[in-house]
Amino acid sequence: MENYVFKQELEIYDVVIVGAGASGIGIAAMLKDFGVEKMVVLERNEVGATFDKWPNEMRFITPSFTTNFWGHIDLNSVASGTSPAYSLETEHPTGKEYAKYLKLIAEYFELPIKEHTNVEKVTYSQDRFTIQVNGEQIIESRFVIWAAGEFQYPNTNSFPGSELCIHNSKVETWEQIDGDEIYIIGGNESGIDAAIHLSRLGKKVAVLEENPDWSTKRTTDPSENLSPYTVDRIREEIPNERIRLVGKSKVKDIKFENNKYLIYVKGKKSYKYQTDTPPILATGFESSLTMVKDLFEWDENNSYVLLNEHDESRKTPGLFLVGPQVRHENLILCFIYKYRQRFGVVANAIGERLDMDTSLLEEYRKEGLYLDDLGACGEECPC
Repeated sequence: MENYVFKQELEIYDVVIVGAGASGIGIAAMLKDFGVEKMVVLERNEVGATFDKWPNEMRFITPSFTTNFWGHIDLNSVASGTSPAYSLETEHPTGKEYAKYLKLIAEYFELPIKEHTNVEKVTYSQDRFTIQVNGEQIIESRFVIWAAGEFQYPNTNSFPGSELCIHNSKVETWEQIDGDEIYIIGGNESGIDAAIHLSRLGKKVAVLEENPDWSTKRTTDPSENLSPYTVDRIREEIPNERIRLVGKSKVKDIKFENNKYLIYVKGKKSYKYQTDTPPILATGFESSLTMVKDLFEWDENNSYVLLNEHDESRKTPGLFLVGPQVRHENLILCFIYKYRQRFGVVANAIGERLDMDTSLLEEYRKEGLYLDDLGACGEECPC
């Protein structure tokens, strides 16, 4: 009788996708359209929850534009035949708007999603994965696609005193930030975005950035530079003289003394700033892969996982990675329009092992959802 009960509770699938954000919904839509039936998407919160948690003022830096009619998929689309620009009627969606788009895809494709299902442990043995969720519930699968992303794992341990700061991902709206002078630690996209919105609220902002000059890393890869959208916005705001960009300023410590936040900076010489308001941390995110860290091989600095040509773990066959954490040496696929191109690669690898007709996936190439040759990537523009 006990064995019978256990078998009833055990769920078995061909594919388990962890995460129902942009990458999880995107790969699930492709696999469903491709014909994979025994599949489930496990989501700790709700579809698009990460985007729902963006600050209200934050918008996509990549523009949404409806060009599907002419054979070019929307830059922020994650599924064939869909367009956030068309669905949302906006060029730079907010997080909440984009979450709505993801929910529309989930409904349209009738994706098998289990919301409020927290993945607690993943183990691998004898060519199968065992996934423990919500305490004692057990799920088995032949393949696992990790699509948990990063946003819900803020980097809050960059230096001593980080816990005294407010990470930008924890801000519901920039209107809630008190004080007239705000210090922001980190000068990449999220830091500059925060500075722009705070300046628009009439606050004086100092952005502390370790690099000496914002233009020193200029390449054609937006993963390493400020986007044109952000550059345009800060150019509009700089004349108001409320934003200071302070390079050569690596924060080494923050203390709270006498109701003041003391920011110790290491530059040409040690320096100290003080403020009444908790500094804003714009130091990026840690990896959600820590839960399955031992199932991957990592680069020598433990900063990203090493994948084979199928975006599969080199250590654990059948474990695939999709989303902003996908990387191949110096090619960083952290934007939607980058990592969505690898959906077809993952779908093809799984389809072949399930003895499916993978020629059907060729239709995705023309939409930029199936790029299996990264050799042409990384080229610089001549002007």
